[in-house]
Amino acid sequence: MALPRHLKNGLTPLEIEFLAENEMIEIEPFIASGQDLELLGGTLPPLRPQRLIKVPLWMAISLKKKQKCKIATPEWMTVESLQRSLKEEQDQERFSALPYHYMELAQLLLENACDDISSADAVRTLLKDLREARQSKARQGVAALGLTYLQMDNIGLMEINEIRPFFTKAFNEIQKLKQGSNENDQDGIPEIPGGFDGSASYASSLPESSRFNTTQGSRNN
Repeated sequence: MALPRHLKNGLTPLEIEFLAENEMIEIEPFIASGQDLELLGGTLPPLRPQRLIKVPLWMAISLKKKQKCKIATPEWMTVESLQRSLKEEQDQERFSALPYHYMELAQLLLENACDDISSADAVRTLLKDLREARQSKARQGVAALGLTYLQMDNIGLMEINEIRPFFTKAFNEIQKLKQGSNENDQDGIPEIPGGFDGSASYASSLPESSRFNTTQGSRNN
C-alpha cells in the first residue's frame, strides 16, 4: 500500500520508536535462561539473576512487564547527567551529546519502568526542559541555512524527523531563488517581499509528536 504524500519524506514517531527498541540497555534479570539467547540481531549470553546484562530495549520491556527483571537507568538519564546536559544546551551554541534515540528511549522507559528510575518526576521535568532548549536551538539554526547543507551535530533521529519537512522545503526554495538570480545575472539571492521569518515557519511546520513530550504522565506496569 502506498504511503500518504505527507509521510513519504520521513518516518512516523511510532516507526522511529520501533527502531529505538533495538537499542541495547542493561537489565538485572530475576530469572535464569540456562543457555544463550539466539536473536535475529545476534546471540546474547545466558540470563543470570543479580548479574547485569545488556539486551535490546524491546526485550527489557517485555521482561519488565512480566516482572522478570529490573531495568538499569542509563547513565545519561540520571538527574545529574541531565542537569549537565541542560546547562550545556543553555551555555553553548552546539547541541549536547545525547544518544541518537534519547527521546524515544526516555519515553519508553518512563512509560514502562518508571519505578526503576530514581527521581522519575525530576527526570521527566529535566527532559522537558532539555527538549525545549534543543528545539529553540533548531529554530535558531534556520539562520545558518546554506545553499547545500545545514550543519547540526548531536541531534537525535526524532529531532531530525521533526525538522526535515521544513528544511527540505527551505532548501528547495533557496535553490529556486539562486537559480533565478543566476538567470538574471544577479550576484546574490533576491530578497523575499515581506521578509522570511524562518523561525516562525519552522515552528509552525513541526509535526504532532506530543506523545514524546516527557511531561506526559507515565503508565506504571
